[in-house]
Amino acid sequence: MEKLIGMKLRSFAVLVCGLLLGTSQTLADTSVWSVSSGDNILYLGGTVHLLRPGDYPLPSEFEEVYQASSELIFETDIGSMNDLSVQAQMLQQLTYSDERSLRTVLSDEAYTALAAYTATAGLPIAMLEKFKPGLLISTLQILVFQSMGFTPQGVDAFFHTRTMGDGKAEGQLETVQEQIGFIAAMGEGNESEFILLSLKDLEETGDVMESMIGAWRSGDAAGLSEMFVEDMKVEAPELYDSLLYQRNLKWIPQIDRMLQDADTEFVLIGAAHIVGDNGLLDLLAQKGYEINQL
Repeated sequence: MEKLIGMKLRSFAVLVCGLLLGTSQTLADTSVWSVSSGDNILYLGGTVHLLRPGDYPLPSEFEEVYQASSELIFETDIGSMNDLSVQAQMLQQLTYSDERSLRTVLSDEAYTALAAYTATAGLPIAMLEKFKPGLLISTLQILVFQSMGFTPQGVDAFFHTRTMGDGKAEGQLETVQEQIGFIAAMGEGNESEFILLSLKDLEETGDVMESMIGAWRSGDAAGLSEMFVEDMKVEAPELYDSLLYQRNLKWIPQIDRMLQDADTEFVLIGAAHIVGDNGLLDLLAQKGYEINQL
């Protein structure tokens, strides 16, 4: 999970359970790129964190790059998400432990709209009162995706299972605690606006998913950027900066170090981090690395 932050929910979905890619390269076969510096090379794979059983098998380039790589790098430590102590930390940080509740932080309009929506989803608002907005919207988003047949067995989880079975090395770009912090901060300071916008976009999720999955499979970076990243820039610029841009900047030095060793890393990250202006591909191209889409 991640941001999950107050932008268009479509962008959030991507980010969260999250998605996506970057730079103005031409359409290619899928969402995998090579990044090279002299003889050293790594691969970037744009991931979709939730997929349906029918979305498998993955595009063949993912498997080819997996076989060619000695280490897989994920956004965070996927394996620790099943740790009970980590789950306890998540619950503590993502719920209100003081006098605040959804009733106190939301306007009457936002609270009424939320209560109506959760009632139709079979979740009485009283059960959710202490949820922070980030956890609440993440929960509702997952329910929508489940109703559409999506499961947590997305690209990241699929390859995490593979690495454990094959004994390949794993690494992470950020800690689970950092990702929990992103979710906890979602909508902070503008809770009502965040909730109202998210509820609106929840209604539209089904309409965009087929297009999104199709663009991901075909490596349509420009289409993915337009659908998700550009929306976020316009509608939630502060969230775009904190959720995407600043994290991309933080990851660049780590990728620099990977390109200085002889190992071949396969970096799997939500596709929205890769595409568009100031996406990872754009930032790496600015540093002079050679980039090719597979």
